[in-house]
Amino acid sequence: MAHMIIDGKACQAVSGNTLEVRSPVDGNVFEHIPRSDARDIDLAVRAARAALSGEWGLLSATERGRLMQTLGRLITTHAEELAQLEARDTGKPMTTARNDMVVLSRYFEFYGGAADKVHGEVIPFLNGYQVNLLREPLGVTAHIIPWNYPAQMMGRSIAPALAMGNAVVVKPAEDACLSCLRIAELALQAGFPRGALNIVSGLGEEAGAALSNHPDINFISFTGSNEVGVLIQQAAAKHAVKCTLELGGKSPHLVFEDANLELAASTVVRGIIQNTGQTCTAGSRLLVQQSIHDTFVALVAEKFKQVRVGTPEMNLDCGPVVNPSQQQRVNRFIEQAKASGLPVLAQGQIDPGVPADGYYVMPTFFGAVPPDHPLAHQEVFGPVLAAMPFTDEAHAIALANGTDYGLLAAVWTENGGRQQRVAKALKCGQVFINSFGAGGGVELPFGGVKRSGHGREKGFLALEEMSTTKTVIQFHG
Repeated sequence: MAHMIIDGKACQAVSGNTLEVRSPVDGNVFEHIPRSDARDIDLAVRAARAALSGEWGLLSATERGRLMQTLGRLITTHAEELAQLEARDTGKPMTTARNDMVVLSRYFEFYGGAADKVHGEVIPFLNGYQVNLLREPLGVTAHIIPWNYPAQMMGRSIAPALAMGNAVVVKPAEDACLSCLRIAELALQAGFPRGALNIVSGLGEEAGAALSNHPDINFISFTGSNEVGVLIQQAAAKHAVKCTLELGGKSPHLVFEDANLELAASTVVRGIIQNTGQTCTAGSRLLVQQSIHDTFVALVAEKFKQVRVGTPEMNLDCGPVVNPSQQQRVNRFIEQAKASGLPVLAQGQIDPGVPADGYYVMPTFFGAVPPDHPLAHQEVFGPVLAAMPFTDEAHAIALANGTDYGLLAAVWTENGGRQQRVAKALKCGQVFINSFGAGGGVELPFGGVKRSGHGREKGFLALEEMSTTKTVIQFHG
């Protein structure tokens, strides 16, 4: 049975209750995790608070950085083990799981190196005064991790928090948390003092709610649904603590008539099938200029037909989705779209060798999607692509901005002026030009606007989010 880490020790839930872990590959139970409640959360928060005034809080920034880099190297050493856990837990292809561990290690490498590079400022003021700005940790930070990229998202969230000297409490998603629990074990092996990193498993409505509502936390980081994001925001407001929210997305590709069509088509397909479409930044909307619409859509359709779905070991393009409810959700979108008369331009193929009880869905490409159709503005979180035409630049921008979300977008054009005009006009947190990625590299600040959330993770901006500024004004005469 898996266990949690609280105050530097492996433990089970105070209640002794557990949750089944089912494989999305075949639907079978293969592990149990502790089902924690408010009592376990309180123990974890208390341990984190104690760590701030204990060994962890006494470390210099350089020493914190060394511990984090040691953890990064341990992750690299155990990368295959972690990837196997991740693939078993989420169903993603092994290539994807292995790439996730490379990125995970990079987070600790990057922020470990940055820990002692955060400097204060001196502000010129009145004669006889010295004014210094100091960057300080927030205190106890809470991190609620989603199930789509559990290991990678844990690194993204906690690495900058630890670099700034915060003590963290992590609640990973109950659907996929085994890699996260193992990372916490590796942190102890790396030498992290007790209480610096605590991880508590359980249900969102129990453990997650208890953590976000705990009166002794100083910050909340949440990645997940808009519905839960609202609850997190309300909890943060109740105790006057700040939070970062990375919520849903409906990311568009804007393909203009002068684009490199071959490059764009291949990238568009990869951008919707990555992790079986279970990515907040999935490029789920394909906006194509009218003059090339039929040609380009046909090119994408040919590539889309080549998409293959299988088990992690098959290492194909897609795996299953994470659980039965997600399978039902994606299939409901597909069936409703068909029922509304949308043409199916292409579908992938599910390998005949997949287990019958696994949570597999058919990658599907729809055409002629009206702007008011659910596929044009609702997040599916699955491998479903919606194409729609536009006439000119203004029309493309209006369609792209015509959702409640604003996370990521891609602009495909060789016209340098248009690249800049469109990028500036798009209401989102990141814009790729003639490329596309799931949020870009570790170094690149990431986050959304509108209902996609607020705050920034990744890059040096994450260090600002995970710290506070103290102004020290000294009169010296």
